[in-house]
Amino acid sequence: MKLLLVSVLLCAVMVLTPAAFLTDKVDSSGAGDLIPTGISDQVNMSSCCPRGWTRFRRRCFVYIPTAMNWAHAERNCRSMGAHLASVHSSSEYHLIQKLTGPYGYKTTWIGGTNASGKHVWLWTDGSCFSYTHWCPGEPNNGCGNQHCL
Repeated sequence: MKLLLVSVLLCAVMVLTPAAFLTDKVDSSGAGDLIPTGISDQVNMSSCCPRGWTRFRRRCFVYIPTAMNWAHAERNCRSMGAHLASVHSSSEYHLIQKLTGPYGYKTTWIGGTNASGKHVWLWTDGSCFSYTHWCPGEPNNGCGNQHCL
């Protein structure tokens, strides 16, 4: 699979029940990059996604077709109670492809960062970074400064 063929600016939000938090958590700064959003522990919602968002399992996703750098994209998602999307399975990856497809698979952001050190990748939503189906040779720290996905 070619997970990083498309970096997705896809916001994802954890869907919460009224009683309890569910157990699953929901490249450069070029002007043409698009941004996605991810999940948040702080979102207090019903079991439905906000209007315009797509529910997938216990998370909600939305694609924001707006040019932003990675940091601005994450801030934008946080302003909606979300994070840049984290990817935990091939089915989530395929959902992201489906959401970005109508936009021509432009380069977009997801919530991965290695800002804490070389070869140590984290998701901005704090979830486990275990799904790593990169394109061949990626991540390769191109030009010595690739610290986000």
